[in-house]
Formats: sequence, C-alpha cells, structure tokens
Amino acid sequence: MNKSKIYLLLLLSILVTSCIPKKDLIYLQEKKTAVNEVVTPSNQNPYRLQTNDILNINVKAIDSKLVGIFNNTEGAAANANVNEQSIYYNGYSVDDHGNIRLPILGEMNVLGFTVDEVRIKIEKILLDKYFKNEAGVYVIVKLAGFRYTINGEVGSTGTKILFQDKVNIMEAIANSGDITITGDRKNVKVIRRFPHGNETFSIDLTDANAVNSLCFYLQPNDYILVNPLSQKTWGTGKTGIESLTTIITLLSLATTTYLLLRN
Repeated sequence: MNKSKIYLLLLLSILVTSCIPKKDLIYLQEKKTAVNEVVTPSNQNPYRLQTNDILNINVKAIDSKLVGIFNNTEGAAANANVNEQSIYYNGYSVDDHGNIRLPILGEMNVLGFTVDEVRIKIEKILLDKYFKNEAGVYVIVKLAGFRYTINGEVGSTGTKILFQDKVNIMEAIANSGDITITGDRKNVKVIRRFPHGNETFSIDLTDANAVNSLCFYLQPNDYILVNPLSQKTWGTGKTGIESLTTIITLLSLATTTYLLLRN
C-alpha cells in the first residue's frame, strides 16, 4: 500500500472518530431493544417533603375575613409578581427539624408528608378548633415552584423553577436551552436527595425506553448533570466540515514548518 492510500485512510478514520454521529443527537429513538410499556407507578410516586422545601399555603372560606388571620397577607399580595425572591421570603420553609411555622397554628411537622397530607392536616385542625363546616373552609397547599438544578453541557445552567406540579427530564432540559451538540445524551446523571442520603441515576435520552426510567419524572431539588462527549476534549470539531477544517489547518502548518526548516 502506497503512502497516499495510507494518508487517505488515516484522514477518513480521523473524520469518522471525531464527528458526532446523528444517532447520538436524536432523543427517544425506537431502538431494537425498546419495549412498549406503561410508565410504572414508581416513576410518579408523590413527592414527600424534605428540609429546605418551601410551601405556599392559602386558607379560604365563604367569608374571606374569617380566615385572613391564618394567611400570609404579604405572600398573597406578592402572587401578582412571583419571583424567586418573593417565594423565599413569603413561603413557609421546612426547617432542619421538618417543621413549618404557621400564623396562629404555630409549628407543624411536615417532614415526609405529601402536600395533600399537609392540606388535610391543616384543614382538620382548623375545623376541629376554629371553624364549623358551614364556614366552608378549605386549604390550598403547593410547593413554591418546582426547583431543580442543571449543570454541564446545556444552553443555560443553574437552578431553575417551574410553576407546575410535575416535571419530566425532557421538560427540564428544554427549559435550560437543550443539551448542546457536545453533550452526552446517552448518560445523563440525575442526583436525587433522600432522607438516607443522595442517590445517582443514569438515563439514556436517546432511547425511547427512557420514559420508563425511575428518573424520567423529576423530583423537586433534583440535580441534573450532562457530561461532555469525548469529541469535545479532542478539539477536532463536532461535524465533518469542522474536523476537515482542523485537519487541513494542521497539514498546512506542518507543511509550512517543513518548508521553513528545509530552507
């Protein structure tokens, strides 16, 4: 085999290995191993409150004046212009002991409760101690936004807040500007906090079966990490044209250096 063929094979191999294949960029592909399954209930278990969570609690009744003392009036006024700062100052934060401090009702332990269980608990106390059924008292309890943190190869990193009850990982990534072309979609990490400690999950977002993963539906305070592909560290280019440009530049530099040294 002559030198020109060797150089040609070397060039082709570099182009092939340095470019990012199309199959590594497409989400939720129907692969041969994919099986159509219903998303298991364990993927969507109700979230149980942990320390540092923030709750929005609003007490309502037929006569709003009767329950005004039980509400955070500043928080209600801030609802017209909700932002992260107003959520922090006007919500009810779960302290290190798992308690929140409510007007009149005082401290209440909510650690490990769902928001529905907290709502039922508050309604029961109000009806047992302060109101009759005829007052029409009802309570709204929600997390003060769905908070998650994302880092790595995405358009916009940092802590994000979505005002909805459930968020899946595709929505979270879309809200963060999508994974960049150099991000590893096949091995996205989700670090989740539990009472016993943190657990790390991996999910392949190029596989349609990702919807059945335990971490496809996020939980509040999840940390998402998208690591770079090896092509980024090689620095040869993300596409064939970029790689070819890099190779031509290197060959030109090598030729120029050789000619200068020869002269």
